[in-house]
Amino acid sequence: QVQLVESGGGLVQPGGSLRLSCVASGLTFRRGTMSWYRQAPGKERESVAAITSAGSPNYADSVKGRFTISRDNAKSAVYLQMNSLKPEDTAVYYCNAQLSSLADFWGQGTQVTVSS
Repeated sequence: QVQLVESGGGLVQPGGSLRLSCVASGLTFRRGTMSWYRQAPGKERESVAAITSAGSPNYADSVKGRFTISRDNAKSAVYLQMNSLKPEDTAVYYCNAQLSSLADFWGQGTQVTVSS
C-alpha cells in the first residue's frame, strides 16, 4: 500500500519560511518524479515544484528563487523549503509521486497559511 505523508505546514508571517516534508512508503521511491502541488480556496490545484529521479528540479514561475525542492532517496523523502513567503502562497500543499502514467499517488495535504 502506497502512502505519502506530508508534514511541516503551519501559520507563518509574510517573509517567513517553512520546510515541508513528505515521506513515502510502499513504492520504489528512487524511480519516481516527486512533486509538490498546492490548492488555494476556490482555485484549481497547481504544480509548485518537481524533482526527477535524476535529481533535476523545476519550479513554477511564481515560486522561482524562493522555493527549493530536494529529495533524499535513502529516506524516501522529498522536501520543499519555502522562503520569503507571501500571502498568496496560502494553500493546502500536496505531495505527489509519479512512477508512470498509471502509477500516480497523492498525500493528504498540509495547510500553509501566510498571514500577519
